[in-house]
Amino acid sequence: MNFEYFIAKRIHFEKKRKKNVSRPAVRIATIAIAVGLAVMIVAVGVVIGFKKEIRNKTIGFGSHIQISNFDTNNTYEMQPVKMNDTLYADLAHIPHVKHLQRFVTKPGIIKTETAFQGIILKGVGKDYDWNFFKSNLLEGRIPVVNDSTIHNEAIISKTIADLLGLKTGDSFYTYFLQDQMRVRKLKITGIYSTNFEDFDKIFMLTDIRIAQKLNDWEEKKFGGLEILIDDFDKLEEVNNNVYDVCANQFDENGNGYYIQTIKQMNPQVFKWLDLLDMNVWVILFLMLAVAGFNMISGLLILILEKTNMIGIIKSYGATNWTVRKIFLYQSLFLIGKAMIWGNIVGLGICALQYFFHIIPLDPVAYYVSSVPVTFNWLYILLLNIGTLVASVLMLVGPSYLITKISPATIIRYE
Repeated sequence: MNFEYFIAKRIHFEKKRKKNVSRPAVRIATIAIAVGLAVMIVAVGVVIGFKKEIRNKTIGFGSHIQISNFDTNNTYEMQPVKMNDTLYADLAHIPHVKHLQRFVTKPGIIKTETAFQGIILKGVGKDYDWNFFKSNLLEGRIPVVNDSTIHNEAIISKTIADLLGLKTGDSFYTYFLQDQMRVRKLKITGIYSTNFEDFDKIFMLTDIRIAQKLNDWEEKKFGGLEILIDDFDKLEEVNNNVYDVCANQFDENGNGYYIQTIKQMNPQVFKWLDLLDMNVWVILFLMLAVAGFNMISGLLILILEKTNMIGIIKSYGATNWTVRKIFLYQSLFLIGKAMIWGNIVGLGICALQYFFHIIPLDPVAYYVSSVPVTFNWLYILLLNIGTLVASVLMLVGPSYLITKISPATIIRYE
C-alpha cells in the first residue's frame, strides 16, 4: 500500500465536521485552475479555428501551390504556358498532391447603366474543383463548364452584386483593355460570399475558354496550374518536390515555370495569422501563472493548518519527503477536480459556439461572421498534460516548508 497516497486520500475525502480555515483558499485555487484551463481551451480552439478558416478561404481562391509563366511577374495579366503530358503526370504523382487544375486570370471592368467596378476574371476548366465556392454559394448555381459549348456564364460575389445592383439571372458587359477594347456579355448563374472582402470584391469565375479567346490563345495554352494538396503541414515538402520536377524545365515556347506557395502569394495574410500564435502563448502563460500562484497559496494554507499532523507523523519516523508527498498527492486531487471542471466548461463553451454560433463577428473586420472554433484533440490533451505538470512542479518548491517544521517544537507547543 502507498502510505502517502492513503493518508492524502483520508485527509482529502474525510467528512468535514468543522469549518476548516483552508477550505475557502482551496476552493479559490481550484476555481482558478478550472477557469484557467477553460480559458486556455477556448483560446486555443478559437485561434486554431480562426487561422484554419482564413487559411482555407485564401487557399480557396488561389490553391496551395501555383505554377505559372516565369515572366508573369505576379500580375493578373498572365503570360501563357503549355505543359506536356509527361510533366503533368509527374506532378500528379507527387505524394500528397490531391488535385491539379488549369486557370487563367485577366483584369477587366464590369459596367452597368449606373456603375462600374474593376474585377479579375478567373477562367477555369472542367477539371476545376468547385467545392469551395459551392460551400459559399448564397444563391443560384455553379457555371456550366464542359467540352461542348461555351455558355458565357459566371458567378460573382455578393460584394460586387451589391455594388452594381446585379442579381442572379442578370446579364452584364465586361470590358477588357488590351491592344483594342474587347467586350464580353456574361450571365450571372450564382452569387457567392466568403466574407473575405479582399478577394470577394474582385474575383469573378467563368469558363477558361472565354479568357483564352480574349488573349487569342489556343486551347492548350493556359495562365497557370493550381495544385491542391491533402495536408497543409506538408506544403513546403510538396513545394520542394514540385520545384524538383519543374526545375530546368521549359515549355515548347521556351518559357520557364514560376512556382509559388499560397504563403508566398499572400505573405501579409499568413504573417498576420502567425502573430496570433504569440497571443495564445501570452494567454497560456498568464493563466498558468494565476492558477499556479493560487494553488501555491492553497498548499501553504493546507500545510499550516495541518502542522500538528505533520509533527505527529514526523515523530513516528516519517521523513520530510514522505510528508511532502502526502501534500502533493492531496494537491493532485484538487488539481484533478479543477481540470475536470475546466474541461467541462471550456469544451462546453466551444461546443455551443461551434454548433449554434452564439458569438457573432463583423465580417468586414474579421472575415468571418461568427467566432470560429476547431476541436484539436491533440492540443487539448497537451493543454491538460501541461497544466497538470506545471501545477505539480510549481508546488514542489513550496512543499519544502514542511522540512522547517520540527516535531519537538510542535509537541511541546501542544
